[in-house]
Amino acid sequence: MTDISYLAIGPVIALTVGVVAILLIAVSYKTDERVLGGIAAASLLAAFVLGVLQWVEASDNPTTRFNGMVALDPFAAFGAVALAVVGVVALLVAWPLAVAQGKRIAEFLALILLALAGLILMAASAHFIMLFLSLEVASISLYVLAGFSRQDADGNEAALKYFLLGSFASAVFLYGVALSYAATGTLSITGTAEFLESNVLLESGALMAGIGLLIVGLAFKVSAAPFHMWAPDVYQGAASGISGFMTAGAKIAGFAALARIAVTSFNPYIDDWAPAVAVLAALSIVVGTLLALAQSDIKRMLAYSSIAHAGFILTGLVAGIDGVPFIWFYSVTYAFQVLGAFAVVSVVGGPAGTRSALSDYAGLAQRAPVLAGSLALLMLSLGGIPLTAGFTGKLFVFREAVDAGYLWLVLVAVIASVAGLFFYLRVIVLMYMHPQAETALEPVAGDSIRIALTFVAVVTLAFGIVPGPLIDVVTSALPI
Repeated sequence: MTDISYLAIGPVIALTVGVVAILLIAVSYKTDERVLGGIAAASLLAAFVLGVLQWVEASDNPTTRFNGMVALDPFAAFGAVALAVVGVVALLVAWPLAVAQGKRIAEFLALILLALAGLILMAASAHFIMLFLSLEVASISLYVLAGFSRQDADGNEAALKYFLLGSFASAVFLYGVALSYAATGTLSITGTAEFLESNVLLESGALMAGIGLLIVGLAFKVSAAPFHMWAPDVYQGAASGISGFMTAGAKIAGFAALARIAVTSFNPYIDDWAPAVAVLAALSIVVGTLLALAQSDIKRMLAYSSIAHAGFILTGLVAGIDGVPFIWFYSVTYAFQVLGAFAVVSVVGGPAGTRSALSDYAGLAQRAPVLAGSLALLMLSLGGIPLTAGFTGKLFVFREAVDAGYLWLVLVAVIASVAGLFFYLRVIVLMYMHPQAETALEPVAGDSIRIALTFVAVVTLAFGIVPGPLIDVVTSALPI
């Protein structure tokens, strides 16, 4: 008998209903964008509420539903809540771009909700096949969003690159699933852990290869080096609001899936995969930092910065289950910071992000002091300056890595963090200490952008100064 629980997939149902409602209303009635935006917001609010209800239900009795396909545990619940909030902020940031789509706004909003549904299900997947399906739902939606502006050649190129490389990464991930199944005889994430805990593999080559391919497939999704080649071109070519959404959503869901697999399925082999993850983290930190130093385009700079931050988050994963709460803390706070940064980029460069050169930010403090102040705060947080969420997140993951015996990795990360301050501070220097160009336009942020930036600034400072409340929550957000 199928173990059905509609609450276990409640956030996904809410978002799917929102997609259907938006498309049907757009086709059947002449309505303005505010109605469709209201439906999307209502769907996100429903997903948030259902995520909270999942937390209440699963706190005392974490389990799996649908014959072990979907997890109903605090880990999945927190992922749903966090991604629903990210969706609201992303919708606010991308709203000017959505309005600019005219009649295509319904498709645009539907794709955002579908991508979020896939991302939420990634965090809740307790079965490799379910994880693969949710990964593809999210990925295909993001491929289309990356090239949604058909007339934009850069956007079309970004979408094609993302699609081709993403398809290859999905194939690698699926091959990893096949090898894991060959070694353990099960596709269940929790079942794999039970098998490995109660059996000794005389030949573990297939399992090691499977773990490696699974990590590679998900490393692509979170843009960890050396599987990062798609990120700079895609972030630069896609519209700024979409670039921020891709970065934020993929980081949270990708690391959630990676953490669940690593600390649940393959925890008995942590001594084998943790050193490989440590090397991947160090490589991501070094490559992302060094290449970000050379950029003259702020979107490419943020792309390489995201590669470095993927390495910082992986630093927490080497600690196994002890590092999971701080992976949550870092990935969620980083998601809001990068959304805020791309919000400013979308205002300065236009919704489509056609102007993203660093020189466009010269004298921004004179033209738009609020935007400049917001971006300066976010740059300081991304650089890891104390009293910001970025500093707190780094501090926690570094501590866990040291406790796990990876002092060398933390030393690499600290040195790279100091070097990375250069390209973050360079933006602040441009905004406050360089004269503006004579032809510079005065950027004007709409109401949705101002609300998003206010929320992001509060989160960045609040969790930097008083991280305790969020730490208390994520400490309980562990996989079943």
